[in-house]
Amino acid sequence: MKFWEKEIFGRKLRIENGKMAKQSHGSILLTFNESTILLTVNASETAKPGTDFLPLTVDFKEKFYAIGKIPGGFVKREGRPSEEAILSSRLIDRPIRPLFPKDFHNEIQVISTVFSMLNDDSIETWSIAAASLALNISPIPFNGVVAGVRVGLIDGEYIAFPTQEQLSKSEIDIVVAGSKEAITMVEGEAHEVSEEIMVEALNFSHKAIKEIISIQEEIISEFNIEKWEVEVPEYPEEFINDFKSLINKETLFEALMVEGKKNKDKKLKEFKDSVFEEFEELYLDKWTEEFYLEKKSYLKETYEEIFKKLMRRSIVDDNKRADGRKIDEIRPITCEIGVIPRVHGSALFTRGETQSLGITTLGAPMDVQMVDTIFSDEDKRFMLHYNFPPFSTGEVRPLRGPGRREIGHGHLAERSHKNLIPSESEFPYTIRVVSEILESNGSSSMATVCSASLSMMDAGIPLKKHVAGVAMGLIFEEDKNVVLTDILGIEDHLGDMDFKVTGTREGITAFQMDVKVDKVNEEIMREALDRAKIARLKILNLMYDAISEPRPELSPFVPKIKTITIPVNKIGDVIGPGGRIIKKINETYNTETSIDDEGIVKVSGMAEDMVDKAIKYITGLVSEIEKGKVYEGKIKRVEKYGVFVEVLPGKSGLLHISNMSKKPTELKIDDKINVEVISIESQSKFQLKEEGYEKPKRAPRPEKTSNDKNDSNNDEKKDKDIEKENGGN
Repeated sequence: MKFWEKEIFGRKLRIENGKMAKQSHGSILLTFNESTILLTVNASETAKPGTDFLPLTVDFKEKFYAIGKIPGGFVKREGRPSEEAILSSRLIDRPIRPLFPKDFHNEIQVISTVFSMLNDDSIETWSIAAASLALNISPIPFNGVVAGVRVGLIDGEYIAFPTQEQLSKSEIDIVVAGSKEAITMVEGEAHEVSEEIMVEALNFSHKAIKEIISIQEEIISEFNIEKWEVEVPEYPEEFINDFKSLINKETLFEALMVEGKKNKDKKLKEFKDSVFEEFEELYLDKWTEEFYLEKKSYLKETYEEIFKKLMRRSIVDDNKRADGRKIDEIRPITCEIGVIPRVHGSALFTRGETQSLGITTLGAPMDVQMVDTIFSDEDKRFMLHYNFPPFSTGEVRPLRGPGRREIGHGHLAERSHKNLIPSESEFPYTIRVVSEILESNGSSSMATVCSASLSMMDAGIPLKKHVAGVAMGLIFEEDKNVVLTDILGIEDHLGDMDFKVTGTREGITAFQMDVKVDKVNEEIMREALDRAKIARLKILNLMYDAISEPRPELSPFVPKIKTITIPVNKIGDVIGPGGRIIKKINETYNTETSIDDEGIVKVSGMAEDMVDKAIKYITGLVSEIEKGKVYEGKIKRVEKYGVFVEVLPGKSGLLHISNMSKKPTELKIDDKINVEVISIESQSKFQLKEEGYEKPKRAPRPEKTSNDKNDSNNDEKKDKDIEKENGGN
């Protein structure tokens, strides 16, 4: 067993190897402060026949024992991964995936298992370094060393691995990964910060990354690992030249420049098919069918390389993109609001051939999402969900639940807006936005950011600002690099960078970047951010033209919510034994009622008058009876000596016949009557008189006789009746 201990970023780092999971190809036990993960890497020793991609799987396994909790639910064990675990898996995957050799097609599995966790330690970020280290000390081919760091900004000072308390005051919360040479991944959110602040944050992050990489390099130097050889296919040069001779680049370029994604894809496929058909006609006998079928996959790679080079050189040399735009030009945009009836808010955002339908739903406070993960157990009142159905690209495939891509894109769009959502005290509704991608040709997550902003304003949510987003790209050739604005799907696929920036007119709210090369320096980053700001402001202008401020009124289909505050010691009176009273209120008035620990009561329902009645009832439950006050009461019981009148929920007093203008028998149960409180013994025992009733003057009463005893007995019976009417208190 080997172990290494360092002091870094003010906390203790311990790395161990050879103690646990010794049968894995590579394993690292990493402890940072009070958090521990076991990072294991394994791979099959041979590739599956016909595999022409990298079959890499990365999983972040959250264990509730890591935070001293037992999982909720009936099963009491960890089930499918939470959204937070999936996002953590993506965080590890993105920096390491580009570093495997191009021709390595063996199955690889990377698993980060959380043994203990303190949220302050950002253990999911440390999993990037642990994965890099485990891969480098394993026989699995891996080209490079990478690490990740979480960064905050408080009072102008950048902090590596900030605590949760620090993050609550921070202007940014970003995770950055990279090599010694350059940053390769960024993921995070911000409170409308400037482009200059973001560049400074990235520079600070890269310095911290280099510190972690230096530790890795020191450890790796102690191992002498023999890596598996990557089998690079060898082909006769003449075989490749015969194939290349059939690719007419002018015809291929014409197909590339065809207008419209579907037409372009069709023309490109027709040309590619024709090349292979012609090769089979001319050269199949020369190379034999068996040899051709065995090597056909390499010809496909050769074709893709030629096509990729053609597209990239067209941009670099001739400033010509696949859809004819200039490098800094945005596709045509249209913004429509209120496009779907009955929903609470809707907007259709179309940018070129990418289209997002944003739909906003406002729910009651009880509609919050209950999050129960090792990262959080709080309620979530703002949700943004992203759906990518197959018809958006004209494909046919089975419909499944949301995959990692959908969860990742939805999370980015949600982070873009979350810091601008009004607080619960300002706007008591639970908010859910759904983005339905109806067409896709690049940057659908950024279209989601825009449609969400428009639909929330259409719903009447009191947002102060619109948020927009744009995806930037990069073509990096040997002699030149070009930053692209608003990239197409093909530019994302064949380019070197996918760089998404969202924000308001004032600054950046979210940021995501994935780079395939380690050549992105500060100058390129500044250019990309500056170009993204110009594009974002243009998009925001169009969004403000569509709807400049939230609608003044909510949709009639939105539930009505009203709020009151009750004394904390009265919460039990409203809830009742086993929730009996609050359930009765909801059933009677068709409402939903929630009460927090501070006595804030929220009542929601579709009918405003019923909400008002429920509020009135609850107010009555917690109110104190006041002497001299007039109440409109309801008769609950009729006796020969008077009637019992309920003046507040559950609180009835005696209206004696001597204080009535009518005989008790002239009244019936549920009749309403205005009464005044004339005496109070307790909140459950009080005397009433009919409003405005004045007793007639009577002669002086005679001295007490033997019948006085009977009168006294009657008074005792009245007292018992009053107690019985108010629950025996």
